[in-house]
Amino acid sequence: MIVVDRVVVVVPARDEERLLPVCLDSLRVARRVLAQRRPEVRVEVVVVLDRCTDASAAVVAGRADVHGVVSTHGCVGAARATGVSVALQGPGDPATTWLANTDADTVVPADWLLAQVELAGQGLDLVLGTVVPHDLESRVLQAWTQRHHLREGHPHVHGANLGVRASRYLAAGGFCAVPLHEDVLLAEAVKASGAPWLATDATRARTASRRRGRVGGGFATYLRELTAEVGAAEAEAAAAGP
Repeated sequence: MIVVDRVVVVVPARDEERLLPVCLDSLRVARRVLAQRRPEVRVEVVVVLDRCTDASAAVVAGRADVHGVVSTHGCVGAARATGVSVALQGPGDPATTWLANTDADTVVPADWLLAQVELAGQGLDLVLGTVVPHDLESRVLQAWTQRHHLREGHPHVHGANLGVRASRYLAAGGFCAVPLHEDVLLAEAVKASGAPWLATDATRARTASRRRGRVGGGFATYLRELTAEVGAAEAEAAAAGP
């Protein structure tokens, strides 16, 4: 069993000046909780400012406990990979370094880092958490919940809630420079290596339910299509009458 002594949190951000502060506030709380229980674990937060044209950089600059990295990729996979690469240039053994990944529009729970570190201490090399859109209309949220498994052993992979041991990350080839599903590709590669992993609902995070994403086919596209589907079903039911 290899105990974690360093955690790197990587947060890709593209024009997220409105939501990024709340995300970073939640990470600060998570760091405090971890420090109370595991003071020997060093934590670094890296925000990758990917083609930002708003005040996201100013948000990062105003926080002494956050390191900003500028990226011009315009691609979430490449942005995540850049953040990890920069972080791993510093001192630390990849075998005892844990990479906790989330998104700039996501709020993590207070025990998010502590839970991942404890799971890593049990020998796990990959932890896949769950997410819930926090501001969906109730009717759409109900439909979303019916299609998602918020339980232990769930089948989902979310870049907004994913932790991996740095040595396994490197062995798996890291995040691919793709605009979609870089999280799924990494998870599949780590699993294929035979590494011990866990899909858990114990680290559930809240994410924004925006309908316009950076690229088509992502989480925002899914929510937009789901909303349209719910609306169509309601219209059909209304037309059918009592």
